[in-house]
Amino acid sequence: MRKHSSGKERLMARNNSGYHFATWTTLIEESQIRALLKYNVKYYFAGGKPGIMPTEIFGRIMEDLGKEYQQNSKQALDDLNYGPTGGQPWFLKTLAKRMHDVRGIPIDPVDEWNNITITNGSQQALYALLDTIVNPGDVIITPSPSYLGFLVPAVKLGARVLIVPTDLDGIIPEYVDKAIQLSQNKFGKCPDMVYVVPDSDNPKGTTLPQKRRQALFDVCENENILIVEDSAYAEVQFNKTPPPIKTLDKENERVAYLGTTSKEAAVLRVGYSILPPNVKEQVEKDKGYLDLCTSTLVQRILDVYYREHIDEAMRQSIPRYKARAEAMAKAIDSSFPAGERTSPTGGFFIWWQSETPFDSSEFMKDFGIPNDIIYVPGGAFYPITGYKLINNGSDIEPSKPELNTMRLGFSYIPRGAISEGIERLGKLLSENL
Repeated sequence: MRKHSSGKERLMARNNSGYHFATWTTLIEESQIRALLKYNVKYYFAGGKPGIMPTEIFGRIMEDLGKEYQQNSKQALDDLNYGPTGGQPWFLKTLAKRMHDVRGIPIDPVDEWNNITITNGSQQALYALLDTIVNPGDVIITPSPSYLGFLVPAVKLGARVLIVPTDLDGIIPEYVDKAIQLSQNKFGKCPDMVYVVPDSDNPKGTTLPQKRRQALFDVCENENILIVEDSAYAEVQFNKTPPPIKTLDKENERVAYLGTTSKEAAVLRVGYSILPPNVKEQVEKDKGYLDLCTSTLVQRILDVYYREHIDEAMRQSIPRYKARAEAMAKAIDSSFPAGERTSPTGGFFIWWQSETPFDSSEFMKDFGIPNDIIYVPGGAFYPITGYKLINNGSDIEPSKPELNTMRLGFSYIPRGAISEGIERLGKLLSENL
């Protein structure tokens, strides 16, 4: 009888190394977005790379810091050294003031600044949250589609991801409520968290209205479920948006609020979170094992930016991002075949879904890349394994990606190139679908 080898044994044989990798390495492929960063093409509509950054401001900040360090060796030594895992107090106080004054979050900048936690990007905060809360078999609710940087770690850590329908106003709280009941009925578990990007979400670009924010908060409050509010694009808004869901969390018990400097400042990989105290304690413990601490020098640079420059920088950059979004929307409408696109009021992305079935990943390989175009195929924004609601939310079944979709980023290249590249892509789609 032929002996069948396990996945680990096969991997050992392939590596011919005498050791094996963790099981997840055979199940989860490299992030599509990370893979696409390797391409150097003329029409780059893939990763959410900021293309409008206050480089002159950061140049001046670093120049001034360099002069200061020459005069104050003690500060230079401190800024170039290890620091507290959760962030430097002076930077936490600066962020607490902005969260209170600009975003309306109920945090006292004088007495509650220590409620903020610094991570290396909000991606680390997402991973640490999942790592400290999720056990294999636990249930997490997300929109459909959803940010792959949350979905993949959730699956990696053994969560059962239950996706719920969205429309042009984002996640639908009625279906969240139904998903909670189905989770209890089917899995014998109440979900541990609901993940949402309320402002110009990734990947669709939709913004959750105030009525839905309140309804989502009420559902999770009633069921004692943590809301993970990923506010990566809160500062990059073309119009005034509703207050964060976190503003409803007066006791700081229900919402884990995540922000990032990467969209509103520069990709210096600093995330900032306001977490319920018991969650904060565990996330900081986890971060201590992931990286010990975030660079104090980077925090110093950002501290100056957030105290003195961010408002002027955003006043200059937001109209330019808006113009890029409008150029992309116009080009899609004039050149793409039948389908539906979103109309973002901020952020970096437009989501397009074709009426004609096709595989956008294969299309990009066959037609996009050879024509100097890349985007992110929409299938990446559905869980590798998971479940979805069916029959108007009365049942669930294994989820499948919707392959006739794509996320188109307008943040990185200028308007003229956006129009030119989208029209080229539209022509290719019209000719080949």
